Amino acid sequence: MFVDKVQVQVIAGNGGDGVVSFRHEIYVDKGGPDGGDGGDGGDVVLVASRNQNTLAAFRFQKQIKADDGQAGSGARKHGRSAKELLVPVPVGTVVLDEAGKEIADLAHDEDRFTIAQGGRGGFGNAHFVSSVRQAPRVAEKGEKGDKGTYIFELRMIADVGLIGLPNAGKSSFLTAVSNARPEIANYPFTTLTPHLGVVDVNGESLLLADIPGLIEGASEGKGLGDEFLRHVSRCSVLLHLIDSNSSDIVADYQTIRNELAAYSKAIAKKPEIIVLTKVETLPDDIIAMQLELLQSAVPKSAKIFCVSSYAKQGLDQVLYATQKRVASVRAKITKRTQAKSAAVPVIRLKVVPDAWTLKKTKNGFMVKGRKIERFADRTDFNSDFGVQRLRDIMKKMGIMNQLRREGVNPGDRIVIGDPAHGEILY
Repeated sequence: MFVDKVQVQVIAGNGGDGVVSFRHEIYVDKGGPDGGDGGDGGDVVLVASRNQNTLAAFRFQKQIKADDGQAGSGARKHGRSAKELLVPVPVGTVVLDEAGKEIADLAHDEDRFTIAQGGRGGFGNAHFVSSVRQAPRVAEKGEKGDKGTYIFELRMIADVGLIGLPNAGKSSFLTAVSNARPEIANYPFTTLTPHLGVVDVNGESLLLADIPGLIEGASEGKGLGDEFLRHVSRCSVLLHLIDSNSSDIVADYQTIRNELAAYSKAIAKKPEIIVLTKVETLPDDIIAMQLELLQSAVPKSAKIFCVSSYAKQGLDQVLYATQKRVASVRAKITKRTQAKSAAVPVIRLKVVPDAWTLKKTKNGFMVKGRKIERFADRTDFNSDFGVQRLRDIMKKMGIMNQLRREGVNPGDRIVIGDPAHGEILY
């Protein structure tokens, strides 16, 4: 089954807990703390693979979860860190967040993207030994791994996209010029999923994509258009096929052009080659009349080709013109890439402040900030030593001073970030 869009929940592994442990052996007096650190949780990494051609594997697997790190143990033994979870996806997969913002594009084979990072393992009490703290009874909990809901979209990578109204002859054209074998029948929407075909032209291979037929309103979700228009976004050249038997050939052309422009201005600007199909079914004078009508509606510089996929007439001319246009687009992309790589990069150090915010609530105060929340995430709130360490950290970061300026009173509740982390009393 061809699946090109899925929504998946991704959960990285949690870090393992550090432990409080003291060395206990006969003949060893006051062995001291020897609690080991917890292992790191596993990352979730997407890997583009040319061996995958659909997102069907995620149709029923709605959750991807990496393993957690193991807890530490005595004798300063560290817990084992979890291995990263490698998730193969098809080349051309785009990752979107819940708001629809694109965050990754795996356009090449073996491209990798860490979509969720595992939590860091917590420190054991051996980590906190100092000259003034000989027997610490504090250990950290493992940090929670990243998690989120994402949308995976497959946008097929092809040199040429075959577009047109349903039953315009796209599948017949693809079958006639390549080794692809899509279903062909004399009724609209025969093609329900995109198909790829490879054709050799002048010693070069062109990858052609047969996109399911578009109709008026496709960009707004009518028919199958909105589901498959995104596949056109990666094509270098559009091959616009129009049925020569149409009763209004100009309207057919303009319908597709309007839908492309409504969906994406970038797609509408792609190079276009116009092809009049099924010419074997009409006499020459009718073909000439249709050509004249169509020529009046297309850009003056556009050339229209007439083909018969059934009789294999005019196919070579279309392929040669397509190959030439694709080569021109490739050359421009290469030139832009070289220009970017030749530019001298300016490297600036990015300073990430330990920013935090303080807000008064009905029951006390709420503190938010990436760094302090990570410390709270690793704090064992059932341990007096752990809570005291968190207080010390808040003091060093200036949070305690700000609380006093805001009028905090003894016994006020202080929540750090997510209430699930826990709370402390001032």
